[in-house]
Amino acid sequence: MPASGRAIEWYQDSRFGMFIHWGLYSILARGEWVMHIDRIEPAEYEKLVPRFNPAGFNAAEWVRLADEAGQKYMVITSRHHDGFSMYDTALNDYKVTRTPWGRDPLAELAEACRKNGRVRLGFYVSLLDWHHPAYRYRKESGLAWSDYIGFLHGQVRELCTKYGEVACIWFDGDWPGNPIYTEFPHFAAGGDFVYAGLYDLIHAAQPDALIINNRHVAPLPGEDVQPFEQDLPGANSSGWNTGEISALPLETCLTINDSWGWSAADLNLKTVPHLIQTLVRAASAGANLLLNVGPTPEGGIFPAHAERLRGIGTWLNKHGESVYGTRKGAFAPSSRIVSTRRGDAHYIHELFHETDRVKIRAAGARPTQAVLLDGTKVGMGWKTDELFLDIPAGKRNSADTVIKLS
Repeated sequence: MPASGRAIEWYQDSRFGMFIHWGLYSILARGEWVMHIDRIEPAEYEKLVPRFNPAGFNAAEWVRLADEAGQKYMVITSRHHDGFSMYDTALNDYKVTRTPWGRDPLAELAEACRKNGRVRLGFYVSLLDWHHPAYRYRKESGLAWSDYIGFLHGQVRELCTKYGEVACIWFDGDWPGNPIYTEFPHFAAGGDFVYAGLYDLIHAAQPDALIINNRHVAPLPGEDVQPFEQDLPGANSSGWNTGEISALPLETCLTINDSWGWSAADLNLKTVPHLIQTLVRAASAGANLLLNVGPTPEGGIFPAHAERLRGIGTWLNKHGESVYGTRKGAFAPSSRIVSTRRGDAHYIHELFHETDRVKIRAAGARPTQAVLLDGTKVGMGWKTDELFLDIPAGKRNSADTVIKLS
């Protein structure tokens, strides 16, 4: 069964969320895949546990930043591929509450979101686990694949019952056909993840929680959103995404730099205009943007990331009606313009300024008025099926000039 209709509508209206990759790997400051890339064995990786003490973590500050950025939900890693649980799970002791810090950040974020009232909380769950003996060391441990499935489903049940209302469960780590499974045995699943039972569990416990599974192929029954990693829907510059676009709500998940987890050397930061344009390009395709931050081991969000988030929020404060609550645009996108729509209102987003006149192919119903969002009138004319828009001098926005057609 799918998520409730009200949940789907909320999700599509929201359009913008915060992704958070945080775990033991932040200590090494080389991204969330460092355990695999550096070939660190579990026993050695476990030595990070007594070093994890993020005294600077403040859940209310994280939620406030998301709110200031205009993000309507956040999705945080409850457990990434390294197998370390960032919450107080009852299913093993490899967890954040066994560190010197001893706190449950998911519980604190759930409370902060509840108090804020505008930002909802969802959870990332890794389907693979480089640490769990029933996933990686069944031969040595004598455990079976069913033991891992019991652990995985049990953790999802915890997340759906311990933290109040859940916005979504976001799965990762099952990538059909990826050659990494044959190249590295610890990536290989031992069998079926029993998705039907897992998805029913979530929808029964949390009818308004959306199920998102980053499998890079067509969605399975029971999934509510089709995600695209580091790409807009239909694009595949990363090499990870299928070109097939389903009828489900869509999502683009994106990094601000090149890394998901904290990487001190990664300063290849996208600019605020670039991120705004990605947000509106996603919205024009009917997709949300889930924009990532990788907090530091001290528990803070990198100032350059926070600066960019607030920059997007400043733009949304003036132009949010062209993003929130909109659906896929009715006008063909180009390198210069994309469009979004809300009911009978259409929003033209001019992302790059080439000439003073904007030309748009506009077959079908013809708008009678064109204005900027501050009410300034925009000159409008027609030639056959081509719409001409003349933006007044000095009124362009450097990131995205929005024209409302009605």
